[in-house]
Amino acid sequence: MGGGNGAKAAQKRARNKEKAAPVAKSQLKSNTAAMNIVCNVCKQTFLSTSRAPQLTQHAENKHNSTLTQCFPDFKLSDTK
Repeated sequence: MGGGNGAKAAQKRARNKEKAAPVAKSQLKSNTAAMNIVCNVCKQTFLSTSRAPQLTQHAENKHNSTLTQCFPDFKLSDTK
């Protein structure tokens, strides 16, 4: 016989599993594409969402210089 509810549920699970192909969950590619702020001294890249305090901390701690010396293209109006 074998046409009970348990068999139908198992078949439905198998069908749904085949339909639901694995979706890419990694953001690594998009994160590397967003690394568009570059330190002029050491060429380290930062995400485009980086704000002035983080960049200032990098400039002072790594290079003992100012934000404008390390990141001349960065505008303070970029921070929201």
